[in-house]
Amino acid sequence: MLRIVHGKASVTQLYRSSVRGQLEYSTQRAFSTPLRGGTTIQIRRQDRGPVFRYGVYQRRALGGIPIVLLPPVVFGGLVIALWTWKCCMMVLFQNKIIYMPGLPPNARRETIAEYRHQCGGIEWREERIRSLDGTRISLCVTSVNDFDACEGRMVYILYFQGNASSIPPRLPFLSPVLRLLENRCHEVPVRYTMVCCNYRGYWTSRGRPSENGIALDAAASLDWIREDFLRQGAKPTDSIPVIIWGQSIGAGVATNLAAQAQLFQKSKSNLSLETLVLETPFISARAMLETLYPQRWLPYRHLWPFLWNHLDSFKALGIMSQRFKDAGMECPRVVLLEAGKDELVPKEHATVLEKRCAELGLNVEKKVISGALHTEVMVRPEGRLAVVEVVEKAARRQFPSSRGA
Repeated sequence: MLRIVHGKASVTQLYRSSVRGQLEYSTQRAFSTPLRGGTTIQIRRQDRGPVFRYGVYQRRALGGIPIVLLPPVVFGGLVIALWTWKCCMMVLFQNKIIYMPGLPPNARRETIAEYRHQCGGIEWREERIRSLDGTRISLCVTSVNDFDACEGRMVYILYFQGNASSIPPRLPFLSPVLRLLENRCHEVPVRYTMVCCNYRGYWTSRGRPSENGIALDAAASLDWIREDFLRQGAKPTDSIPVIIWGQSIGAGVATNLAAQAQLFQKSKSNLSLETLVLETPFISARAMLETLYPQRWLPYRHLWPFLWNHLDSFKALGIMSQRFKDAGMECPRVVLLEAGKDELVPKEHATVLEKRCAELGLNVEKKVISGALHTEVMVRPEGRLAVVEVVEKAARRQFPSSRGA
């Protein structure tokens, strides 16, 4: 109890137990002021209220929440906080999630020489070029059949890989396609050159991967093809047949590149896009988000408005068709290679893309490689043969005077 007199305040605080079992306080404030003549004015005020103490029954706490509801409220708040945190991380680090050049851990340190003995005599080499924004990237290149023996006929195959690892481990599975093309050269005497683009951030390429950056790398690969065509002794006015082949995420890169019809206009370039090969393609990044998180009550599938990597083959095919028609050019043929036992991309994705091509009036063909998983299309002889036939058909259309046409 504190008491201060002679014109100052006096405060007295008493505690007592209430009838309800709570501890209450009673505060008395007295103000006294002496006046002239000995008269004193006193003002008293009393405040009462509950005092909460641990171990005493409390009906409400934390802003009025009943104590019986406190555990579920805290638990639900933690779940919402964790979901929010994970959603933010998925959005901010989506490039790291989609593009994985460091898997397996030694992917960027592998060399072509380590796989040379598995390529069956196909000699690969590395070419260093600059992307359209100056980033240094690398290409894996090989050719079969002599230029002179093929009377100057050339076909280029531009390959885009999936989202993980690098090109060297894929060379043993791509080489059989070239061996078949070489052995069947008596049907179509053509020099085939395969160019495998290592995206920025992959293998020995500099930079960090992103959809916009990879699109620049893809366009730079076409520029290298044009330059190599002239280095081989071809005429600048000759048409350069190109087949674009993409696997998984590479299929999205391929359709985005094909949608840039100005790269294939005869007035600006002598590149001729003959065929678009989409191996185990998916519709878009948004569709894959819904595939990976099918539960509607989870928030992850609803993050698509925050994507800046779309890889939308459905939309790109529409743009490609419209732009090619506006430029008066023939649209390329589209071939879909679906893995029969794809554990990652549902078969409905290839079906949707096939219907999309049919609606756009594109020449489309879908082939199902039975028994193949997502990355096993080129492991199966059926898959390799399917690509060989696609390439040979493109060569026959480009060179109708070839033997066996």
